[in-house]
Amino acid sequence: MSTAPVPQGTLEDGPRGRELRIRRRIPARIEEVWAAMTEPARLQRWIGRWEGDPDSGAVTFFMTAEDEDAEPETFAITECEPPRRFAADTGVGASTWHLRVELSREDGLTRLMFAQVVGEDPLGSIGPGWEYYLDRLVRVLDGEDPGSVDWRDYHPAMSAYYESLAR
Repeated sequence: MSTAPVPQGTLEDGPRGRELRIRRRIPARIEEVWAAMTEPARLQRWIGRWEGDPDSGAVTFFMTAEDEDAEPETFAITECEPPRRFAADTGVGASTWHLRVELSREDGLTRLMFAQVVGEDPLGSIGPGWEYYLDRLVRVLDGEDPGSVDWRDYHPAMSAYYESLAR
């Protein structure tokens, strides 16, 4: 029997304004976490894949964890400092999402901080979505099946918590 995940997101001021931040402490080397988040084949295991040349400043991302035929999204890379920092802007529907990840080492663990600048999109779906994907990442890094992470444990279960942050 597993325990339902507890929402961990907070709203904080960031370099581009108010942002939703979700943190994880991961028992893996920082290089392993970076590779799982940036190498297409490893990224594919938990969320999706990218194609293109990152040196051009943009890649095409396919969020295949939801649908193998996912519509492509352009990720404009705004910062990349391996294995510590990554930031990108992407269009999601009519919105632009400003995303960033920071990795550090602490007490023998990798500390991951994911942030998304708060826009018009409802936190009640954004927060649970990122909690879900970050837990899938942790499962992959633990050598487990990311399919064992159940979306119903996140949405709508965490929606009220995230909506309350917006008030």
